[in-house]
Amino acid sequence: MEKNNKDMIDVNATTSDRQGLAGALEGFFRRFRTLAFTLTMVPIAFLYVFCMGLSLTPGITLLTAVNESTRDLHFILRNSLLGFSVAATFFSYGLTIIFVVPLVNKLLPLKVKPTRASWFSFSVLPWYYHNALTYLVRYTFLDFITPTPLNKLFYQMMGMKVGKGTMINTSNISDPCLIEIGDFVTIGGSASLVAHYGQKGMLVIDKLVIGDRATIGLKASLFGDVVIGKGVLVKAHEVVLPKTRIPDVEEKKAA
Repeated sequence: MEKNNKDMIDVNATTSDRQGLAGALEGFFRRFRTLAFTLTMVPIAFLYVFCMGLSLTPGITLLTAVNESTRDLHFILRNSLLGFSVAATFFSYGLTIIFVVPLVNKLLPLKVKPTRASWFSFSVLPWYYHNALTYLVRYTFLDFITPTPLNKLFYQMMGMKVGKGTMINTSNISDPCLIEIGDFVTIGGSASLVAHYGQKGMLVIDKLVIGDRATIGLKASLFGDVVIGKGVLVKAHEVVLPKTRIPDVEEKKAA
């Protein structure tokens, strides 16, 4: 019913329209929200441990080797070498995790799709997991490589469509798999690109599209179900609300 009749969504429902086991599980999820939400987050913790552990392995291998090979050195020299190794471990972790996380995201059987549903619905679970993985990289390393081709590459591997010549000078991005950015676009520093929004107790997930040669100003905020036309300038700190359609600059001139 959620997908067929938008006006019929009951965000406080403790039952599910799904049939069989899926319906029973979603009903449990809604009836015991705190417990169920906590249980749902447990797999994310395991994914974090796996991704971070795998990404730390090269650096820790280096650190262990340096630790073993410097035992007979003067303690100041030894500590200096260990300090360099710890720093190298951090950057080795970062350069590894930007590839590990997209691989894990791709292997997950959960795929994010545009939807409009209660926050406590199975249809939004892929959204939770996709963003959890995105945020793992965002909050542990991504700012160190923004803006560089590596942050653009990370978002592309997470499913974002990014055209040639585009510069992304922000890490404030959610739902990358539902964001489409054209050619020669400039995304200003600390701009927020979010392909979802909350409305009347519901979560709405929808595409965010930015046309060719558009410029998104410093700390501007764009939400889901927004289309920015070609050549459009979104000014610094401007907020573009859901359902907004800004036509191409060429179309405006022609009118």
